[in-house]
Amino acid sequence: MREWLEHASFRQLLLTGVAGAVLFELATCLCRFGLSLQAARQTSWLAPLTFGLRIHHGYVGLVCLLLAALPCAPLPRHLLAILGLTLFLSDLVHHGVVLPLAVSATEFDIFYPPPRA
Repeated sequence: MREWLEHASFRQLLLTGVAGAVLFELATCLCRFGLSLQAARQTSWLAPLTFGLRIHHGYVGLVCLLLAALPCAPLPRHLLAILGLTLFLSDLVHHGVVLPLAVSATEFDIFYPPPRA
């Protein structure tokens, strides 16, 4: 596995990131629709730690992709590229395709909703 990661082509990294995004999105859909979990509700305890900002996994993916662009050894760069693609594409598909089709809304909130009284 290590050898493959060190010598993977751009195409292989891209396909691995897409496959990871599909798997991550399937897990997200299972949690959302199968277990009735909602990220804004389940992670609302994080609001004081993030100044009320919601941290979507797509943001983490973008940071990973930016870090992957830095000059370093192939292994960490390729791992960051795959992780970044997986998280960014999954969030993009989730808020841009799945949620609009399933609940007619993107639910891409920048801030946590205010607590209910």
